[in-house]
Amino acid sequence: MQQFLDDGLDELAAKAYQGRILRTGTTVAVAALATTLLPPETCGLWVALALTSEVLGQWATRRQAQGEKAGQGLRLAHVLSVALGSLIWMCLGGLFWLGGQAAGAICAVLIWLSVIFFAQTYAYQSRAGFMVSGVAPGVGLMLFVIFGPNPLDLPLLPVAGMLIMTLAFAFDGVLKALAARRELDDAQMRLRTSESQYRVLADNLTDVIALNDVDGHRRYISPSIEAAMGYSMAELLSTENYTFLHPEDAVWVPGEISNLAETGGEMTLQYRVIHKSGTIIWVETNFGLITTAEPGAPPQIISVSRQIDARKAMETELVEARHRAEQAAAAKSEFLANMTHELRTPLNAIVGFSGIMRKSSRLEDQDARHLSLIHDASSTLLELVNSVLDFSRLEAGAVEVEARAFDPQAAVEAVAAMMREQAQDKGLKLEVVTQGEITPLLGDVSRIRQILLNFVSNAVKFTAQGGVTLTLHQVAVESDRARLRLEVTDTGIGLEQDQIAHLFERFTQADASVSRQYGGTGLGLAICKRTVELMGGTLGAASVAGQGSTFWFELVLPQTDSLAGDDTQAAESLDLAAPLRLLVVEDVAVNRELITALLAPFDVVIETAENGAEAVAAVKARAFDLVLMDVQMPVMDGLSATRAIRALADPHLRGLPIIAMTANVLPEQVQKCLEAGMDDHLGKPVSPTRLLEVLAEWPDFTRAAEPGRAVA
Repeated sequence: MQQFLDDGLDELAAKAYQGRILRTGTTVAVAALATTLLPPETCGLWVALALTSEVLGQWATRRQAQGEKAGQGLRLAHVLSVALGSLIWMCLGGLFWLGGQAAGAICAVLIWLSVIFFAQTYAYQSRAGFMVSGVAPGVGLMLFVIFGPNPLDLPLLPVAGMLIMTLAFAFDGVLKALAARRELDDAQMRLRTSESQYRVLADNLTDVIALNDVDGHRRYISPSIEAAMGYSMAELLSTENYTFLHPEDAVWVPGEISNLAETGGEMTLQYRVIHKSGTIIWVETNFGLITTAEPGAPPQIISVSRQIDARKAMETELVEARHRAEQAAAAKSEFLANMTHELRTPLNAIVGFSGIMRKSSRLEDQDARHLSLIHDASSTLLELVNSVLDFSRLEAGAVEVEARAFDPQAAVEAVAAMMREQAQDKGLKLEVVTQGEITPLLGDVSRIRQILLNFVSNAVKFTAQGGVTLTLHQVAVESDRARLRLEVTDTGIGLEQDQIAHLFERFTQADASVSRQYGGTGLGLAICKRTVELMGGTLGAASVAGQGSTFWFELVLPQTDSLAGDDTQAAESLDLAAPLRLLVVEDVAVNRELITALLAPFDVVIETAENGAEAVAAVKARAFDLVLMDVQMPVMDGLSATRAIRALADPHLRGLPIIAMTANVLPEQVQKCLEAGMDDHLGKPVSPTRLLEVLAEWPDFTRAAEPGRAVA
């Protein structure tokens, strides 16, 4: 027996000597960390004592580490060094405990547990080593925790209970190790499992970990519950589950957990709980169904909960921010609609009458020139209004791309024809160059012409001599698709390289003098860029200052064999089979006069009404072929008047063409007109060409005048 004890002490000494470097490094490292919680002089004294004990231990174990037998004196010295070392480490834990800080208390418990478990490893070689380094210090620290000072006023029951269980666990492991060394692997596995459990708890200190039976009975709740909800573990364990749920969430949360118990798997729920103070806390919990080690035992539900009040506050703020943004967007749209209407209404008269008067042969040359200037200036202002409106619609995503068959060659020639006279007036040559095989494509030809017209208009504007070349290049990229590239090259003023990067930004021109000398809003190219991107294409520019510029855009479009007719010719006449009976409903006198003047050369009989109520009365009394209806009017607006006409019992009135003639031109405004029962939309300022197209398209001359009605 004595020999067994001696061999165990010698083996223990050899193992201890092998770990001297690690212990010394650990001692120094712990002393350094301790300075963050304890006075430096205290830490210095402690490390001096610990290193002294270590030196004593190394002297007492060197011979055993070299495989030599040691005498009883060295063995006794080694046992004393082990006891002294354990005492020194236990004292460090006591210093942390007495420091009055939560972090210190945690460190104290960790040190005590570390010493106990470290002593347990001694027991595998020597029961005496375990008694000296584990049992005796453990009993001492238990007495210290129970009867000693408690600066943090911590609940001692769970702390002491955990320490007692730790000692019991260690002692049980010693007995099994001494009884049968073959159980060593099992003991180490239990130790690793225990350490893993502690690691989970340490990693989730701010979260609440709970283990419940599927019937809701609580098995375990982590201590962090007290900081989270204000209740102690004892209070929660003594109450039924779901007690502190918010009443609204208590209706559905238990059902979700019951479903989890039946289906298995995992789930995450967000719900509210009531804090001990009465405040409501938002919680997010991850639930999982686990099986126990006991055969036949029912599964249990493990949950990890965390507070998400900050996240919920952010979500609420985001919802409110989105609501404010939507309100701002609605206000912007309303403002844009009102401003568009107010600007277009006077422009209708200015553009219309100046266009009529400048064709008069009774004017002096200078008067005709002045009228032309007025007409051009008002047209430029209308272009500005349209540009702002187009850009706003593009940014809001309210523009839809059409896809219809068109001839790229015809589209380019049409743009060139529109701009050729203006180019010739400046002495410029405008030509079209075609490259590749041109075949019909499917795309939004009106927007393609709009972009190309903007490029050509700018080229003519900024070119004083030389010419402008439109290049059409088409090449097949797939069996049914082709790349369409359109270039506009001029010999104008050109641009500096640093100016090109900003050309396609809104309200941007090469420099401030451009708008003063050449005019423009700086929106045209920005609209082109967004329109091309909307169609899935690319665009760009290249330029040399003083030599000219090239603007281009590319689109990949489907090819087609059929080509629908594309009528780009402007209507200049009105071929009527019979006199047209027209009712013009307009509250502004000058607009009524303008329509009368525009249609004076044609076989149109016009009657006017100043508001919707007069319009309803007029169609009841007389037969008309078509109604031009303003929208915003006093007494009764155009939408209400249209609905009233459509609701009349006379079946002929339900088929009477009613055309909105209004400055409300936004897509949603046009849609409201159609939903009210109108057949078409004619925007202000009224285009004479568009007006004639509408009058030629909608009237139905096959029906005779209704009996009993006078023909206006």
